[in-house]
Amino acid sequence: MEGILMQTGVLRVLRAIAASWWRHKELRRTGQTGQAQRLERETVLRDLGYLKQAALLPNAHVICGEGGTFIHLGWTTVSTFAPIERFPLATLAVARGTPFIDIRPVTNVIAFANLPRVARDGSGDPDHSGASRSVSLIAYIEMVEALGARITNDPRPLQST
Repeated sequence: MEGILMQTGVLRVLRAIAASWWRHKELRRTGQTGQAQRLERETVLRDLGYLKQAALLPNAHVICGEGGTFIHLGWTTVSTFAPIERFPLATLAVARGTPFIDIRPVTNVIAFANLPRVARDGSGDPDHSGASRSVSLIAYIEMVEALGARITNDPRPLQST
């Protein structure tokens, strides 16, 4: 039953987001309700696809810094200049278990900028160096956590002490 409630809640949020878009509001205001509804349906379906990818892709993650919030989905990135608190799609992804990296506490910007990128396909490229170097999400989390980032929904296996 809880899964159904979660799905209903997700749909409610996505529908509310789609209906609040200025373009959709303007279409409704000018009497083009059918077109507004069609675009809202397309938006909800697209966002559901993003949530599905966030749950299934091995290196999918949400990252939030001073420059905004990004949902990294392999070859696709969904972003906004707003913090995660004002990006409902990212909040939903994190609520559904997508790893979240909060880099707002990171103060060493140079070290952060020099980190490798997260590999798109779940693998890493440990032998390659330079700007195009890529690592697994777990390796990236370890690097960014050492700089002071906070991690939610940590994908690393729990270590017994």
